[in-house]
Amino acid sequence: MKSVAFLVFPNVEDLDLVGPWQVLTTAGVMTEKLKCYTVAKDAGTLHCSKGLRIIPDMTLSQMPNPDILLVPGGRGVDDALKDEATMEWITEAAKTAEWVTSVCAGALMLLGAGPARGRRITTHFNRIAQARGMGSAKEVLENVRYVDDGNVVSSAGVSAGIDMALWLTGQIFDPEFAVQVQKRMEYTPLPPYQDLWTD
Repeated sequence: MKSVAFLVFPNVEDLDLVGPWQVLTTAGVMTEKLKCYTVAKDAGTLHCSKGLRIIPDMTLSQMPNPDILLVPGGRGVDDALKDEATMEWITEAAKTAEWVTSVCAGALMLLGAGPARGRRITTHFNRIAQARGMGSAKEVLENVRYVDDGNVVSSAGVSAGIDMALWLTGQIFDPEFAVQVQKRMEYTPLPPYQDLWTD
């Protein structure tokens, strides 16, 4: 049984967390080989950026060595980057994790804590300049859904975390199984107003 730690913090972006959670918990239900946990610095309820309330399963000290680490983004990242205990936990957890992943601005935390330094990454389009300004990534790509560089996988904003988590599922198990997860979720995105979309 592999453990998946979803780091949560005040004002984490709701779908950054819940999208990959849906993918990986579905894979866990189907295989009984993944167990997902929400992990936070402190016990007790916290609020996501859009108001969803989360009660973390564990504190950082209770989950030192997850097999898979996922760091979501959101406006809470700016405060989390300044939180020494949270950043140290990412640094240490990443040393033994099989996969280290991020959604949206979570990539900035992977840069700040170390595991994404010298790697190719992506992040939300509004955070590209900030990520580049940190100066420690090998390359910060834009206009891509996710980027893998070794065992570090980062994804662009919000909904891109679903795509990243499905790709990751295909790596942990196999692509054919990831397709079954995708079908079970009925994830076949056909957004309305696509003809009005501009970059």
